Amino acid sequence: MNDKVYLAIDLGAGSGRLLAGHTDISNLRLEEIHRFDNPGTNLPGGLVWNVVGLYREIIHGLKLAVSRYGDKIQSLGIDTWGVDFALLDAQGRLLGLPHQYRDSRTDGMEEECERRYGNAKMYKETGIMPFFLNSSHQLLSEVLRDGAALLNASHFVMIPDLLAYWLTGRISVERTNASTTQLFSPVTKDWAWDVIDGLGIPREIFGEVVEPGTPLGELREVVAAGLGGNFPVIATTTHDTGAAVTGIPGDGDYAFISSGTWSIIGTELSDPILTEEAFRVGWANEQGVENTTRFLRNISGAWLFQECVRQWRSEGDESSYAELDELAENAPAFGSLVDPDHDALKAPGNMPERIQALCRDTGQEAPEGKGEILRLVAESVAFKHRVRFDQLREITGKTLNRIHMGGGGIKNELLVQSIATCCGVPVHAGPIEATTCGNLITQMVATGDLPDIAAGRELIRRSIPLKTFAPSDPSPWEDNLSRFESLL
Repeated sequence: MNDKVYLAIDLGAGSGRLLAGHTDISNLRLEEIHRFDNPGTNLPGGLVWNVVGLYREIIHGLKLAVSRYGDKIQSLGIDTWGVDFALLDAQGRLLGLPHQYRDSRTDGMEEECERRYGNAKMYKETGIMPFFLNSSHQLLSEVLRDGAALLNASHFVMIPDLLAYWLTGRISVERTNASTTQLFSPVTKDWAWDVIDGLGIPREIFGEVVEPGTPLGELREVVAAGLGGNFPVIATTTHDTGAAVTGIPGDGDYAFISSGTWSIIGTELSDPILTEEAFRVGWANEQGVENTTRFLRNISGAWLFQECVRQWRSEGDESSYAELDELAENAPAFGSLVDPDHDALKAPGNMPERIQALCRDTGQEAPEGKGEILRLVAESVAFKHRVRFDQLREITGKTLNRIHMGGGGIKNELLVQSIATCCGVPVHAGPIEATTCGNLITQMVATGDLPDIAAGRELIRRSIPLKTFAPSDPSPWEDNLSRFESLL
């Protein structure tokens, strides 16, 4: 079969990329075409996303792609972060720039949700934990202040749906991203109408929900004319975590870890788990491809490491990542530990000092030097994965005899090996570009080039080398586990 090209737009809360996936269906090769910034903007009305600027960058990238590949392009898919959304009027016009999930308008909304509906009841109906950034909290804040955009809205769309609408003219919301809103039922696979009504959000703004892999149509005529080519847009797995899990090539009884700034641990299920115990310990049910549920929990992943490096570089230290990894490898094991999700470590700013202060506050010695600090970070994050891994096994009843780990965090081999040994199971690491791979294989199933996602994961295994980290001696980890748990 001749080489085909699939295009993937991957937008994060900071930057975006357009990548090409080259495939003859026996191999998959990735190529970056265009990279651009996605900075938030602080306007008088709050923190917003410049989605018009993002659209212009996407058009620029697509022009580059069409000039290179022409009619080899099979389709385009877009994935982004979850929870943020746009509102459109009856004519499909954008009603203001979308707010960022960190905007302060959601202050107090968790308590308001509890008063109006009950957070435990919302979990039972949506499978999503209460959290300040949820779409439900954002919309409720608009209800309370009689926001002009909401009062005039006819359509609610997530960020990838908005961009796909501008490209194709079709308004819809893709299921995996809809499930992040805390307004979607994992049981009925439709909007959670009782929750929407209970919060006082106008139900008429919620429209068609489409499956991942749904063709949305070809580019609008004016867009195609500007690019010099046309191709279909697919509603891929549009939530980036969902795309990453899709692109992690596991099979059988395994847990996944999508490893980046946040580390997301979980497993794929055929049905959601909506029990009181799951709510009590904070596990979420998000929708996945092929009618699966991603049962998952967030952990602070590379955040502490990234913030430490950022601080040291601001002080003039230009040590390479390899040099820092070596310092951590050679530092003494099992010194002080911290809960990586502690409130004291959530904000940016001099993370090494924050870690040292937290150690002192918990009656431990403060680590000295970069190696000791990074060793502490790796071991603390690994222990937190162990705690969540044990919870995952207990709640699901699954054995979970291995972990498949994808994303940029797998470049930290000390962390990956630590997770393998601490959890007592082998970790299969790769691909780094799990999100893009998941985006692409969802498109390839939609166009008929692959029969199903399992075949797509096999394509990834053939194309991208994975590295297996076998557990080593667990004794020192077991000896220190209770000490870590006492910090939680």
